[in-house]
Amino acid sequence: MKNSKFVFDKITKLLEQGLISSRDLTNEMVNVLKSKRDEIVFKMKLTSKDEFDVLSKRVEILEKKIEKNQVKTKKSKQVKKS
Repeated sequence: MKNSKFVFDKITKLLEQGLISSRDLTNEMVNVLKSKRDEIVFKMKLTSKDEFDVLSKRVEILEKKIEKNQVKTKKSKQVKKS
């Protein structure tokens, strides 16, 4: 009885360590893949979603200003005939 309990304890410890090491391995693989993805994005000079949103807002504001200026210039070009 003592021998079988000892064997079962050893087997369970091995299984636990195997599960922990496989989890660590998967976490490490995910980290490596994320870092490779980040390197590729950096090399391609892509922007993140936050940066893209900020830039699109800035462009939108500038377009509105341009439209306002165009309307003002059109009004000032009108000349009254006498």
